[in-house]
Amino acid sequence: MRLAVLCSPDSWYCDDLRRAARGQHEVVGVAFQDLAAWCEPEQLTVRCGAHRLHDYDAVLVRTMPPGSLEQVVFRMDILARLQEAGVVVVNPPRCIEAAVDKFLSSARLAVAGLLTPRTVVCQTAAEARAAFAQLGGDVVVKPLFGGEGRGIFRLQDEELANRAFSTLQQLRAVLYVQEFIPHAGYDIRLFVLGDQVLGMRRINGHDWRTNVSRGAHTEPFAVDDHFRHLALAAAHSVGAVLAGVDVLPAPDGRLFVIEVNAVPGWKALARTLETDIAALVLDDLQTKVRA
Repeated sequence: MRLAVLCSPDSWYCDDLRRAARGQHEVVGVAFQDLAAWCEPEQLTVRCGAHRLHDYDAVLVRTMPPGSLEQVVFRMDILARLQEAGVVVVNPPRCIEAAVDKFLSSARLAVAGLLTPRTVVCQTAAEARAAFAQLGGDVVVKPLFGGEGRGIFRLQDEELANRAFSTLQQLRAVLYVQEFIPHAGYDIRLFVLGDQVLGMRRINGHDWRTNVSRGAHTEPFAVDDHFRHLALAAAHSVGAVLAGVDVLPAPDGRLFVIEVNAVPGWKALARTLETDIAALVLDDLQTKVRA
């Protein structure tokens, strides 16, 4: 199998996939900013630097760098054209569009009947202030795009909330305001790979955010049928075949689906479970290529 990995130049994940390939697969790293399309009569060629991506069996999206609206739309169009040409793209562009957009992701989860925190997404400080009151005066504000806990903050003070909302409005940001769910200092990260679901518990006794990048430590989590079905339903709601599903257990036993990550990392998971996740990813991709 020939695999192109859309990643950062120093990607640990691309190196891990090369290691797991053991020479049986060709794995090359390519960058989003190098994507280019050659449109000729009856032919469209997608290149990334020296690589002609139509010559690859699969493209794995391992990062989603920021960009202008034009750049983001162009990148998704490129992935869609590759998919139409028969290249296996993971995750598909429609899935990535839904998962990186927290509003669209929340809407898809809600339509699927999955329990998520009450959320108000708006464009004015006045609407956000009303949401702050309606959601109990304890909310989490998140950037519409982003991950690993970056740009997320909690507001419990009305005056501070008003200032924050006014600033965000001045920045022409979309205000994503979500009720804070009390928890016991941990959440569950479920890693969906096709029909497989692996899990770990992320624990942080010093921060309400449980991201490993913010100092959380991890331990294995045994995935039962209930959590497996929950993870698959969440992934399917955004069309993901590879996903990280974050589940937050509330003190009353309810399970809130917080997020579906369509570009999930597996470094902490592989270490925690002592499992070669990269090898599993390659096996799954090869199965999709052969289908």
